[in-house]
Amino acid sequence: MSDVITVTIDDREVEVAKGTGLVETAAAAGIEIPVFCYEPRLGPPVGACRMCLVEVEGLPKLQAGCTLTAQEGMVVRTAATSKRAADGQQGTLEFILVNHPLDCPVCDKGGECPLQDLTFRYGPGSTRMTFPKMTFDKPIPVSPLIALDRERCILCYRCTRFSTDVAEDRQLIARNRSAYTEIATFGDDPYRAPFSGNVIELCPVGALTSTLYRFEARPWEIQDVPTVCGLCPVGCNIRATTREGAVKRVQSRNHPEIDAGWICDKGRFTYPHLRAEDRIREPLIRGDLGLEAVAWDEALDRAEALLRAAEGSVVTVLSGSETTEIAYGLGVLMRRGLGAHSAVLHESTSAALDAFRGPLSTIGDAELVVVVGDDDVVDRAPAVDLWLRHARRSGAEIVTIGARGTVPAPPGGAADALEKLVASRSQLGKRLRASERAVLIWSGPGGGGGARLAEAAAALGFASKPGCAAVHLPATPNARGVCEAWSVAADEDEVEHEGIDLLVVSGDEAAADPAVRDLAEKAKHVIAITMFHSLAVGWADLVLPGTAALEREGTSMNVEGRVQRLRRAVTPPVPDELAWLAKLAERFGVALSPYPAVVFEELSALIYGGLGLEQVGERAPLPPRVPYQPPPPSPSPPAHSPEANVPEDHFVGTLRLLRYTPLFSGPAVERVDELRFQRPDPEVGLSRGDADRRGIATGDLVTVRSNGTSIDLRARIDRRLVEGVARIAEEHAGDLHFDVEVLKA
Repeated sequence: MSDVITVTIDDREVEVAKGTGLVETAAAAGIEIPVFCYEPRLGPPVGACRMCLVEVEGLPKLQAGCTLTAQEGMVVRTAATSKRAADGQQGTLEFILVNHPLDCPVCDKGGECPLQDLTFRYGPGSTRMTFPKMTFDKPIPVSPLIALDRERCILCYRCTRFSTDVAEDRQLIARNRSAYTEIATFGDDPYRAPFSGNVIELCPVGALTSTLYRFEARPWEIQDVPTVCGLCPVGCNIRATTREGAVKRVQSRNHPEIDAGWICDKGRFTYPHLRAEDRIREPLIRGDLGLEAVAWDEALDRAEALLRAAEGSVVTVLSGSETTEIAYGLGVLMRRGLGAHSAVLHESTSAALDAFRGPLSTIGDAELVVVVGDDDVVDRAPAVDLWLRHARRSGAEIVTIGARGTVPAPPGGAADALEKLVASRSQLGKRLRASERAVLIWSGPGGGGGARLAEAAAALGFASKPGCAAVHLPATPNARGVCEAWSVAADEDEVEHEGIDLLVVSGDEAAADPAVRDLAEKAKHVIAITMFHSLAVGWADLVLPGTAALEREGTSMNVEGRVQRLRRAVTPPVPDELAWLAKLAERFGVALSPYPAVVFEELSALIYGGLGLEQVGERAPLPPRVPYQPPPPSPSPPAHSPEANVPEDHFVGTLRLLRYTPLFSGPAVERVDELRFQRPDPEVGLSRGDADRRGIATGDLVTVRSNGTSIDLRARIDRRLVEGVARIAEEHAGDLHFDVEVLKA
């Protein structure tokens, strides 16, 4: 039996695959079936709005077109050729508009509103309703980020379906019945979830709006710039809306292989940090009275003097948030100009994983996914968490190995557990070897995680299976690109040095790292490249203003190994890093272009095989897999590392501290007041057993202490956490390290 069938729509015959939705079938014939509630990414259609009414030959009543699939010989008539369908659609719109306010001139959705568009095309020319419309208090604060105008809601249920069926946070509901049905949260609590902002884009009317964008711009005043989010390693595709030189909102730009059109609230709502009050707009030099603003020429003179005095004894700390071009520019200056090759990057990934490369959408199609590591996937790479949920809904088995895993492992022991799993003849190991659609994901600290994941994938035979993949989730947005750019900026004349005469800190994330501050105390002098006053002003001798991802031209490499292009949405208030790096490099006799496109050409010849920017495009393609090359042996973790071996009697009386970095953390998030409610509460997570032994219940005030430091936090029982561990968010852990005592206050 053929998989292709013939359907007639408005007297046009069209051939489509059997089972294709009628809305898509009509689109293939060049015919529109109007919809409000229908959105393929939300799962099966529900036919809630009835805007898609069509007449189907052989059926006595009008049908909701979005709920139908194409069948052989089906004859369909839409409102364009059927008076019954046209009357049905007109009646539907009339009922939708019964209580809908006529406030288009002040509605944020006005000018880009499907209800406006479809009313003009399919609705009645005038109203027959003379009674007063229902009104409600407005706006209702669904959260500090989202406002709800209930009288505009048409009950399409897109928002509640997203909450229930995609993000699975289940916080947004429809309550009451009939004309009194309304969208709300349970108990009117704030909608606090990583992906809550997606309901704003999904809403086909102006019912759900962004509090940050509300009354900020009109559609004819704005420009949308296609770019890439630079806040996590996924690299979700976004559109930055600008007006009068300022970013006013961020929306998704569907790349079906990467993000499927969803973005997290961190990527959507963090842009106000570009206008933070403590942003550095001029270079700062430390003088007798502290840091003082100076002109750029004087700042570059000071930078040159510090670099020359260091005589190559320079350590560069890279945050991993730089564009690949900026990292290359730093490498050219430091390695070719000074012969200084020492660099520190929090975490990178392994090129050996290129043999098991696959789009992130592979996770959604998988039948078995094993997540390895102590960090929650949503904290490191939110979009990957949505792919995992999609896979689970499709019937996939999700196994987690770690301190909060379905397969428990002590902190830092997940990689060893994976190695044992691969080497064993366990049922799970056999299924991984046999599966044609299995995925391994590393989500935890440790620089060797990518290499060990590659070794496991090779042992499981993933290289010969296109439906299998291995994905490493680094802690920084462009870890791989930054490392590769630094490595190819080498010079043959590099010399090994001891000590740190000069520490160069690049990026706000690096400047905020306590370990970097420890390095700064050992260095004779420090140059910091940062956006904000509060991060490096206490210990830097020279502060050079930095820029954000939305202010940059360049490229980055995401977790898939996909090169993507960043486009400048707005002009930064300070020179681009490449501009002053080029001037500084010139003083050391090194050629460096100040233009990102030119630097990319040079980089591309060294790293990307001559890839051109036009090939990257707006939707970057995924490079093909390469033959597997075993990675070099991973270095043994230092004694203080969470990956270090732990004696069996380690947990007697004390607990192992597990620090984690939540999604809503970092210098950019901290400068957006509306995001504060999304940040983690000051609490310590304990296993049920550890809490019971100490007489602690959820909500109790406890004292956590180690190394002469103590912090008071609220306790929370974490049923997923292994025993012997205390889990605390990085921003609340303070100076706690290694072993801690937890006592009821």
